[in-house]
Amino acid sequence: MSYYRSLDPARQPVIVDAVRTPFLHSGGAFSQLRHHELAARPIRALLERSGVAPAEIEFLTVGAVVQELDTTNVAREAGLEAGLPMRVPAYSVSMAGVSPAVGLAHLCDMIALGRLDIAIAGGSENFSDIPIRLRRPVRQRAARLALAKSAGAKLKALTGLRPGDFLPELPSSKDLTTGMSMGLACEAMVRRFGVSREAADAFAVRSHQLAAAAWAQGHYAADVVPVSLGTGAVVVERDDGIRQDTTADRLARLKPAFAAGGIITAATSSGITDGASAQLLMSAAAAAARQLPVLGRLVDYQFGGVNDMHTEMLLGPAMTIPPLLARNGLAIEDIAVFELHEAFAAQILSNQQALGDAAFARAELGLEQPVGAIPLARLNTWGGSLALGNPFAGTGGRLLSTALRRLQASGERYAITATCAGGGLGAAILLENPQA
Repeated sequence: MSYYRSLDPARQPVIVDAVRTPFLHSGGAFSQLRHHELAARPIRALLERSGVAPAEIEFLTVGAVVQELDTTNVAREAGLEAGLPMRVPAYSVSMAGVSPAVGLAHLCDMIALGRLDIAIAGGSENFSDIPIRLRRPVRQRAARLALAKSAGAKLKALTGLRPGDFLPELPSSKDLTTGMSMGLACEAMVRRFGVSREAADAFAVRSHQLAAAAWAQGHYAADVVPVSLGTGAVVVERDDGIRQDTTADRLARLKPAFAAGGIITAATSSGITDGASAQLLMSAAAAAARQLPVLGRLVDYQFGGVNDMHTEMLLGPAMTIPPLLARNGLAIEDIAVFELHEAFAAQILSNQQALGDAAFARAELGLEQPVGAIPLARLNTWGGSLALGNPFAGTGGRLLSTALRRLQASGERYAITATCAGGGLGAAILLENPQA
């Protein structure tokens, strides 16, 4: 049974509001903003929308995968940029793509324990301004140079450098332990679970079509806060990665992006994106005292890791959803809304296969029966990361806000968000509609 269910109702952690910026292709409009400036935008929006005074915030967390060197604690700088008082503590979280879920879970635990009543959890990524460093031989010699006292010692410290050592070194998505990129890791999952190129292309088309329809129907109006840039002449209001005219025939003509003979293409991979999200968290008592409507209740969460990073790197949802359901006495059929991060179309399809596989359930999770694949009618029905984009740590907040608003629109009780992450990590969060 979830610990939160055993609490005094007044200490239940609730989500009062959840917002995000538009998600934009890297190198676009958000390249004008530094990382902490982008992260501050949804934080400031939460304060403005709720009427909560900055001084009432007791803690701030911000997830971030790629850190700027001069803002290693981007949460602190983002909080100050958003107008939070200096006395409000803030820390940054880095656990690959599940980073924002870690901060969210920590703050909800603090609320449940009575440590605080009002906090903000966020996640942000600005790939338009990534740290680029010199290669290791130059870094090592620079450290020696700083310690050298004489001219001879300084010259010796630089000995052995080659022209190629001065080439810039860009951040990589390659996993250190396996040496595999996320794309190659997903191709390994494709081979294990038998995912077809046709199925992956079709899922990507579905994501774009559903995202376009969701925007047209106004579903994202409450989620997405416009971002003004510069003097305010430029206002960004919408995600820019959605391609409504995408078809399976067009995708079928694309070449594999990661491996010869593979099935994953650029179109069936989530794009490199800039964006930020944030959630306003309170104890139920604090929200009631301020007469603030509650968007949703966080019931429980599950973090986990895979058993084999060579063949399961992105199976985070399949590893975390079943134990989360079991602990709360729920089945797949009890969950009306699922929001899963679409790192790759093939990754979603592999997780679906694993969730319905009896052998996987027994060997990997110790379950007698699989929980079953997620019905498509409940999965990412407003589109997903393949269309909306993937600003790594910003995506977790998008999953949360979309799931809660889908839940309210349906009038149903439960939703689950789940994501995979580099390093073979995963997270799943169980949410409840307080009006259901």
